[in-house]
Amino acid sequence: MKPTLVIMLKEPRPGRVKTRLGRGIGMVGAAWWFRHQVSSLLRELADPHWQILLAVSPDVDGAKSRVWPARFQRIQQGRGDLGDRMGRLFRGLPAGPVVIIGADIPNIKKSNIRAAFRALGRNQAVIGPAPDGGYWLIGLKRVARPPATLFEGVRWSSEHALADTLKSLGTYSVAMIETKQDVDSVDDLRALRSNSMRDVPNSPC
Repeated sequence: MKPTLVIMLKEPRPGRVKTRLGRGIGMVGAAWWFRHQVSSLLRELADPHWQILLAVSPDVDGAKSRVWPARFQRIQQGRGDLGDRMGRLFRGLPAGPVVIIGADIPNIKKSNIRAAFRALGRNQAVIGPAPDGGYWLIGLKRVARPPATLFEGVRWSSEHALADTLKSLGTYSVAMIETKQDVDSVDDLRALRSNSMRDVPNSPC
C-alpha cells in the first residue's frame, strides 16, 4: 500500500482564502497567488511513490471545484478547528503512513516529502517546523490508532502550536525535518521574493 500525502486547501475565492495576505495586496490578488501556488505545488509533488489526496474546504464547493486537476482524489475537511479536521484524516484514512501539509508553503520539494516518509520508517511521527512556532508538515506512521489526545489543547495560529502538538502526541517518537515558512502576510510574501532573488546566480559579465 502506498503512503498518502494529504494537501489541505481552500477554494481560491477572493475573501475566502489568504485573507491576511489579502489585507496587504487585495483579496483578488491573494486568491490569485494561492491558486497559482497550489498549481505549482501539485505539479512538483505528483509522484508514483505516494498517492495525493486533496482535503478541500468548503466541503461542497471544494468537491465540485474545477480549479484543481480532476486526477487528484478529493476528500472533505469537514467542520471544526484545524486539529479536528486533521484528526479525522489521521483516524479515518486507510492504514499506512500519512503526511499532511498545507497548500500555502512555497518551495516544498519531492525530496522534503521523501524525507518525511523515510522518517516514519524509524519514528511514529514526523513534523516539519515553521519559524513562528508552528509547523508546515505533520505525519503519522499509523501502525496503531493515533493517541486519543492528538491535537488536544493545541493553540492554533500561535507560537505554541508546535509545542502543544508535541505534548498531544504523548510518548510518540517524533522526527523533525527541514524548517519552512508559509505565506500568511504581505511581509511573508516579500521575504519569499527576497530569498528567491538571493538564490538566483549572478549573470556572467
